[in-house]
Amino acid sequence: MLIARRLLRGLCVAFAASVIQQSPVAAAEPVMLWDPAVPLPTKAAAPVLDGVVFHVIKRQRPDTDGCNWTLGVGLAWHKEKLYASYGFNKGGENTASEEAHVRVSEDGGTTWAPPVVIDAGEGNLGISHGVFLSHSGRLWAFMGAFYDRFQKTHTRAYVLNDATGKWEPRGMVVGNGFWPMQEPQKMADGNWIMAGFRVKNGYNVAGDLPAVAISNGDDVTKWDLVVIEAAPNLGDIWGESTVIVEDSRITNIARYGSKPLALVSTSTDSGHTWTPVAPSNLPMATSKPYAGTLSTGQRFLACTTTADTGGGRSPLTIVVSKPGETVFSKVYVVRHSVSDKTPGVSDPRADFSYPYAVEHDGKLYVGYTHKSHIANELAVIPVAALKAD
Repeated sequence: MLIARRLLRGLCVAFAASVIQQSPVAAAEPVMLWDPAVPLPTKAAAPVLDGVVFHVIKRQRPDTDGCNWTLGVGLAWHKEKLYASYGFNKGGENTASEEAHVRVSEDGGTTWAPPVVIDAGEGNLGISHGVFLSHSGRLWAFMGAFYDRFQKTHTRAYVLNDATGKWEPRGMVVGNGFWPMQEPQKMADGNWIMAGFRVKNGYNVAGDLPAVAISNGDDVTKWDLVVIEAAPNLGDIWGESTVIVEDSRITNIARYGSKPLALVSTSTDSGHTWTPVAPSNLPMATSKPYAGTLSTGQRFLACTTTADTGGGRSPLTIVVSKPGETVFSKVYVVRHSVSDKTPGVSDPRADFSYPYAVEHDGKLYVGYTHKSHIANELAVIPVAALKAD
């Protein structure tokens, strides 16, 4: 009888375990990036920012320079000049004819000097868009690069010669698929962190995942790649990412891929280890985001974020938090597709891709690309206009 009871108990335990294994796992609660107490407005209801001034960085001119593709504005202020870089291709996107170009403005973006080639690549090597770092009197550029048709992505460094205006190559500084998406930022431990993503093409790895590169102190020619793993069952993602740095705590916000939803991951040890990247409660277009902290203490995120835009890349928006808070609670429209305020593209089909932002002297300079219309533009926003109250 005792043996029978033990056998029955064992069968019951085995059955219960089988039920548990076969039952669907409850979905995890989304990470809070948006204040759930505040309704997210539609694109028609979101307020349009006042006082924004628009400029053109580079418009489509295939008749003069053969430009068939451009994308990926990077911005930096250096010695009171505004630098804007971008990828340039007379062929198609992500092909070996890609080049890294830069223009310089001495009047805050109103006018621009002629384009300068940072690097045109050679043979099957293409150089594309990237980021800047003005540090210790020198301007560095870290540009995404690849071979053939988007194989073996890596990052190459360049230093501006202020006397000649030419860019001096420093070679590959981050390998294994890393493409930089945001300028290096100093962390509490003395290292710099550069946000981007790891492209798998040509490497024996799985997933196009969010990633960061961490410097060895102030030596910005040596970086360690840290790939942020995905939470289970996310499916395919295209992890172009940005970070918000707060001492040793770093928040990574990444593009999902096909789903119009921001992904988020957190590090509490200056970027060395991360929580698995997971869905947030913030809708976001399927484009590269750019985030940071304003001088007011507000977090901000530039992309397309409204209640009804889904994966669409219009309008261009900025979401902000209240000073010192970690959740966003206000959406502003920088511009709609049709606008009478810009000297650039105004068209119902205009889209806003790959935003980038830098604050300077009370203004937020936001670069973006009309990918469908092949034009890079700049919006200059008074920081005082970005209140969340």
